[in-house]
Amino acid sequence: MTQATPTCAPQFITLTLPDGSQRTFPTGTTVLDVASAIGPGLAKSTLAGKVDGKLVDACDPIDHNASLQIITPKDDEGLEIIRHSCAHLIGHAVKQLYPEAKMVIGPVIDDGFYYDIAYERPFTPEDLAAIETRMRELINSDYDVIKRVLPRDEVIDTFSQRDETYKLRLVEDMPNEQQMGLYFHQEYVDMCRGPHVPNTRFLKHFKLTKLSGAYWRGDAQNEQLQRIYGTAWADKKALKAYLQRIEEAQKRDHRKLGRELDLFHFHDDAPGAVFWHPHGWTLFQELISYMRRRQQDAGYVEVNSPDAMDRSLWEVSGHWQNYRDNMFTTETEDGRVLALKPMSCPGSVLLYRHGLKSYRDLPIRMAEFGKVHRYEPSGALHGLLRVRHFTQDDAHIYCTPEQMDSECREIVTLVLDIYREFGFDDIHLKLSTRPDNRMGDDATWDLLEGALVKSLEDMNLSYQLNPGEGAFYGPKLEFVLRDAIGRDWQCGTLQVDMNLPERFGIEYVAEDGERKRPVLLHRALFGSLERFTGILIEHFAGKLPAWLAPVQVAVLSITDDHAAYAQDVAQLLRGAGLRAEADTRNEKIGYKIREQTLARVPFLLVAGGRERDAGTVAVRTRDGEDLGILPIEQALERLLDEVKAPDQNTRADGLRALWQRLGSHSV
Repeated sequence: MTQATPTCAPQFITLTLPDGSQRTFPTGTTVLDVASAIGPGLAKSTLAGKVDGKLVDACDPIDHNASLQIITPKDDEGLEIIRHSCAHLIGHAVKQLYPEAKMVIGPVIDDGFYYDIAYERPFTPEDLAAIETRMRELINSDYDVIKRVLPRDEVIDTFSQRDETYKLRLVEDMPNEQQMGLYFHQEYVDMCRGPHVPNTRFLKHFKLTKLSGAYWRGDAQNEQLQRIYGTAWADKKALKAYLQRIEEAQKRDHRKLGRELDLFHFHDDAPGAVFWHPHGWTLFQELISYMRRRQQDAGYVEVNSPDAMDRSLWEVSGHWQNYRDNMFTTETEDGRVLALKPMSCPGSVLLYRHGLKSYRDLPIRMAEFGKVHRYEPSGALHGLLRVRHFTQDDAHIYCTPEQMDSECREIVTLVLDIYREFGFDDIHLKLSTRPDNRMGDDATWDLLEGALVKSLEDMNLSYQLNPGEGAFYGPKLEFVLRDAIGRDWQCGTLQVDMNLPERFGIEYVAEDGERKRPVLLHRALFGSLERFTGILIEHFAGKLPAWLAPVQVAVLSITDDHAAYAQDVAQLLRGAGLRAEADTRNEKIGYKIREQTLARVPFLLVAGGRERDAGTVAVRTRDGEDLGILPIEQALERLLDEVKAPDQNTRADGLRALWQRLGSHSV
C-alpha cells in the first residue's frame, strides 16, 4: 500500500543494520526495498522487518531514521509469521471449499497454528485432507499477499458484505481502533495486526494435523466451533523432523502406555481424577519415597494440612480474589463456605503460626505431599498431564531476609541435582516477574525479583526472562526439562514471597528481641506428581529405570514342573526388597519372555529343571541382553545393585564422610 509522504518529512532517512552499518534511503522506502538494495538473495528470502524492535510487513514504508533487521525464515519471528500466514491460508481454502463457513480466529501456537471455524456440520478427516490439498494448490499458484490499512467503517463494510459475523464481533471488541489491517489472499480477506508473508511461496512446508472442537471465546456456554490444527516450518527437513517427533510422541503417549502396562485409568464419574492400578500406585509411591529421602537429607520436615478450609482463610491469602474460578467449594449446613485447597500455602502458614518462632528456629523447611483440587475446563483435561485432583510435592521455607539468598541457591542446587538423577540433563530456567494483577508494592517486588536474579547470577546460571508471568503474590523461577525426543516440560517452581507473611501476620523473634516477618519461599520440584509420572512414562517410553519400575524382576517357569521353584525364587527376591513376580502360566517360555518384555520388566529370570537342580537362574534384561546362568545368591546380589535408587549411593557416601569426620576408622 502506498502512502503520501508529508511535505514536512525529510527526503531521506538513515537506517542502521544489525552489523552496525548505516545506509541512506528515500523516505517511504519499504523493508523489501532495503533488502533488494542489499542483494537479490536477501530480497527473495525477506518475510518482514523489525523497525526499532517492532515487527512490520515487508511492504510497510519507513519514514524516519531507525534500526532495521530483515526477517527471513531462519529467524524465530520469521517462523511465527509463516505459521500465522498458514492459518490465513486455511481460511482461504475453507471458504473456497465450504463457502457457508464462518471464519473466527487463527492464532499461532507452539510448533504450529490453528483456525476456529463455524460450520453447519462437523468436518471429517476427508474434509481435512481436502483442505490441505486445496492449500497446496493455492501455494503453488505463487500469489502475493496484499496488505491494506482501512478505516474502521470500511472494515465493517467489507465483512458485512461477506457475512463474516464473527469478524464483525471481533471488530466490536476493539471500539478504539479506527484503522485496521486487512490481508487479501486473492478473493479471500482476513483481519490481522500482522505481519504476514508477502507471497505464498514461503508456506510450502506445512501439514494439517488434527480436528477438534472449540467454543467461541473459550466459554463452554457459547456456541461450539471447529478447530483445524496444523504445523509449518521453514524448510522440508525441519518439517520432516517435527513429524517424526510427533510420530514418536504418539508411540510414547502415557495414556496408551498406561493402558498397556496396566498403570491407571480415568472414568467419567470422576473427571480429571486418576484411578491408580497396583503397578501405577507402586510407581507413584516410589516417587514419593525418593523425594521424602532427598528432602529429609536436605533438612526438611514433613507435615500435612487439611484438604478443605474456610473461605475466610482463602480471602486472607488472596486466592479467593485471584483464583476463585478454579476452586471447588461447598456450603455446610450452618452456612460456612469451605473450599478444597487448590494450593497448600495457607495451610502451611497456619502450621508455621502455631507457636512462637525464634530466629534460632529458622530456616524452617516444611514439606507436604498435598492433595490439591483445581477446576480445569473439561476440554483442557489430558491424561495425567492435566487433571483436577493431584498431589504436589510442596515445600515452604520460612527464613530470615539474610538467609534468603543462600536458601534460594540450595533449592536450585537440589532441584537440578534431582532432575539429573531422573535422567534430565537439559534443563532451562525461566524467571517470571510481577503480573499486572498482583499483591504488594513495587519496592517489595523489586526486592524479591532481585533475590532470584542474584541467586542465579551467583551460580552462573543463565535464564530466560518472562515479564508479567509471575504468581500474584511473588516472582517465580520455573524449571523446564527437555525430554528424550526434544519436548520441553515445565515442572518445578521456586517462588519468593513476602506478601503472604504480611497478610497472615506471621512473625519470628529476631536476635534483638524484635518481632519480624519471615520470608516465605514456595518450592515444588515434581510440581504435580501425576504430571511428572506422565512425563517419565513418555521420556522413557515406558522403560522406566529399574529402581522405579513397578515390577523389577519377573521369574519365568519353563513348564509346570518348575512353577514351585519359580515361586520360591520370587519369594526370596521379595524378601530381599525387590519387587518381583513369578510368571507360572501354562505358556511357552518364548511367549512369556515376549510378554514380560512388552511389560517393560527390567530383568527376566528363567527357571527350568537344570536351574532348579543347580540352584541357579538364567538372567536376561528386557533389552534382550543375556547375563548368563547365575547362582541364586550371585543373581540376587547383582539385582540389588542394579535396582539401587540413584540417591542411595550419594547418601551412603555422605554418611561415610560424616562417620569419618566423627573420628571412626571404619564404616
